Amino acid sequence: MGNESQYTEAQTAVLKEFKRDIGHLNALSNASRQQLILILGSVTAEHGIKVNDLAERIGLSQPATSHHLKILKDIGMVDSRQVGNIVYYYLTLDDTVDRLEKILTALKRQMKEEKD
Repeated sequence: MGNESQYTEAQTAVLKEFKRDIGHLNALSNASRQQLILILGSVTAEHGIKVNDLAERIGLSQPATSHHLKILKDIGMVDSRQVGNIVYYYLTLDDTVDRLEKILTALKRQMKEEKD
């Protein structure tokens, strides 16, 4: 992005939010992970869904699906619980919604300041 001194205070705030949340933004940018989030959003944490069922529903191999789930789990959007040998995944979102709202708030503030 270059030298941040060329940006207004509002623009700098937006850039800081983007940098702070880059892991979430990157995770959300992948179509397979988007599909996983949609599917996981339709199951409860009490039930969850097995990786093989997720893989079948999104048309990926089990290892590829597991890779995407790990990325989502590492940033706190997904969690899992194990029952015997079976692992069930479910959506948590943790602070993802708050993070995205902060980006939107910073962008709205920038837009408002540019109008004034």
